[in-house]
Amino acid sequence: MKRFDLDFKRSAVALALSFFSLAASTATAAQVASSSNLDPVVVTATRTDVPIDDTLAPVTLITHADIVRLQPRSMVDLLSGLPGVSLSNSGGIGQQTSLFLRGTSSTHTLVLIDGVRVGSVSAGLPALEQIPVDQIQRIEIVRGPRSSVYGSDAIGGVIQIFTRHGSAGQGLTPSFHVTVGSHTYRAGQFGLAGGNAHAWYNLSVGGRYTHGINSCKLGAGTVFAGCFTNEPDADGYRSLNALVNAGYRWSNGTELVGNVLRNTSFVAYDGSFQNQSRHVQQVAGARLETRPLEDWKVTLSAGQNLDRASNYHNGHFTGFGNSRRDQVGWQNDITLGRQQVLTVGVDAQREQLDSDTAYLRTSLGNVGTYALYQGRFGAQEVHLGARRDHNQQFGDHATGSVAWGVHLGGGMLLTASWGTAFHAPTFNDLYYPSYPGFAPSSNPNLRPERSRNLELGLGARKRHWHWRVDAYQDTIKDLIALDSHYTPGNISRARIRGLEGQFGGDWRGWMLNGSLTWMRPVNRDGGPANGNLLPRRSPRSARFDLDKVFGAFSLGTTFEAYAYRYDDAANRHRLGGYTTVDVRAAWQLRSRWKLQARLANLFNRSYETAYYFNQLGRTAYLTLRYTPAPH
Repeated sequence: MKRFDLDFKRSAVALALSFFSLAASTATAAQVASSSNLDPVVVTATRTDVPIDDTLAPVTLITHADIVRLQPRSMVDLLSGLPGVSLSNSGGIGQQTSLFLRGTSSTHTLVLIDGVRVGSVSAGLPALEQIPVDQIQRIEIVRGPRSSVYGSDAIGGVIQIFTRHGSAGQGLTPSFHVTVGSHTYRAGQFGLAGGNAHAWYNLSVGGRYTHGINSCKLGAGTVFAGCFTNEPDADGYRSLNALVNAGYRWSNGTELVGNVLRNTSFVAYDGSFQNQSRHVQQVAGARLETRPLEDWKVTLSAGQNLDRASNYHNGHFTGFGNSRRDQVGWQNDITLGRQQVLTVGVDAQREQLDSDTAYLRTSLGNVGTYALYQGRFGAQEVHLGARRDHNQQFGDHATGSVAWGVHLGGGMLLTASWGTAFHAPTFNDLYYPSYPGFAPSSNPNLRPERSRNLELGLGARKRHWHWRVDAYQDTIKDLIALDSHYTPGNISRARIRGLEGQFGGDWRGWMLNGSLTWMRPVNRDGGPANGNLLPRRSPRSARFDLDKVFGAFSLGTTFEAYAYRYDDAANRHRLGGYTTVDVRAAWQLRSRWKLQARLANLFNRSYETAYYFNQLGRTAYLTLRYTPAPH
């Protein structure tokens, strides 16, 4: 342990010193692209800028313009129905939300905010419900294994959220919106952004409040399901958030960027031992990019994620759990020749837990080294990736990936890929304390969960439309599950086969985007549940967004459909399929002012994504928005 701590500290010190030495040694560096560039370029799949037309991985891109047009109230609104995405929510806005990407577990998707890992280190879950959508510039969703690039957690894929920022050369520009809606929903955001020839910044504050709905259905206290109690009351939610994002670019191309996003919230829910929580979610990061040589780009990064929760029962304090994750990274992008790039780097992280629960261990570290080669030879393209992680608990773990693509002409791209990934056990799995007279509640001998993925894809991107279809098989071994004594162990495995498609286009002012998902996520542990569907994953889903502009007015609708799912591994509790329809409208009052309206769940459909938990029925929202002029 002392040796590992020393390695981590040395890595952090070396990277900190490199920040200053590189900033001083780049007088001859070439100009780099602006970070405010809004061209369709994605970075999450390979950690490098790649035009979305050329990426070999299936990617879904959500822009800020999409967010304004769709008028979402939460990440659930924004992500539900997208290719490969299943969501489970425990009772409305602000309630716990789990995401299952391509049928994998809720801990098998890596979530980044501006390059910083987020999520509780105790349970391993990112708090998607606590992320304010008003502070998002764009979202990149990469499906398929990415552990060869990012390490642990990226079995199902990676979701990276980029916060809003100003633009170089942009004068002081305010932005503003206020929303009112059903269940006493109130939300607002105010921001100032700007910049000059070298610098840019964004300062923004916002908040949300809702009286909420009764999160758990009546009768849960008499069945082994849901919240295990009857509390017929409205479970409210309120939050405040703030974002500071700034950057500076020197004349030689060196760029320094920093950001802090903080969200504080209070949520009420139904529970026997606790039914209220105060949360703090904070993400802070800094990044320095420079070019010591024309063909060598260096990126140094540092970040921190705080996840703090204080729990109460009817106003009486019951406990707390605070987690902290510190990370540093050093990445080198080396141009080997025309359309050939080699990326090599190292990253290190330290996870720490502070809780009223006496965990057997409260800190854990990981150091990873990785390399990714990207080359294009005429119509052929190949990506080769490898990574080794050294973890303080389980030692070394290696992952790899191979992707091949051929550009067939007419904008069409055929891809094939193979990759491995893993998920490291959480603090709850490894170090939760045991009590006399009971079986162990944790297992320090757990191995990482491992996956192997095969995939084929075909797509095309034209001037006004695009489409892509991907077929895959993911085999996951050493899944962590509870044995008959409720002790976690590597006792399960799963096989997931899937087919997903996405398409979109713009024709004579009509904007259409759609996605379809078919998958078969089944248990393969050989026990009584063998062949059963994994819980809370809908095997079939679809989403269609249609919008049309009529001068100063616009109309739109979103249609979502989901097949049945089961809430438990034994497949005893079946949750029925459902469809929802949303409609929206907007009126451009003046050049900068817009009035928007949204009617969600138009037909007031009642449904469940988790057994015995309610979902919002028909709700209405009205928004007044001031949008700055584009730059």
